[in-house]
Amino acid sequence: MQVRDISNKSVVVAERGMPVDQAARLMRDMHVGSLVIVDGKGAEAQPIGMITDRDLVVSVMAKGLAPASVTVGEIFTARLETVDEEESILDALRAMRSRGIRRLPVTRRGSGSLAGIVTVDDILEVVSEQLSDIVHAIGNEQSREVSNRE
Repeated sequence: MQVRDISNKSVVVAERGMPVDQAARLMRDMHVGSLVIVDGKGAEAQPIGMITDRDLVVSVMAKGLAPASVTVGEIFTARLETVDEEESILDALRAMRSRGIRRLPVTRRGSGSLAGIVTVDDILEVVSEQLSDIVHAIGNEQSREVSNRE
């Protein structure tokens, strides 16, 4: 299964110049824990970074900075890890594991533009469904074997 099959196509984004207080309200209003920072708009938007609710706490609140006076561009994580929409979900999970992250912006092959976002929760949901299918297959096999012996 490919990342594009499970990624969320509706990504909440921000631009570098957005004040942190606005970013925090956007996260609250959209019920998300992160924003993908982009250059450009629409289908051409290029992901350049990410901020999380934790970034707001550690980089702004804990330092006693005024959220309205700090921009997203001053605190976002610029070492952005992304995953191509054509990659497998297992490749995405390996990337998350090796980098210690829970969210990956998904990019379009060729253009590198933002296509979605995939989280470890998205992958766990698919993997748990597949594991459940395996458990049911084993149970069915055992039932069939018992029926054949009777």
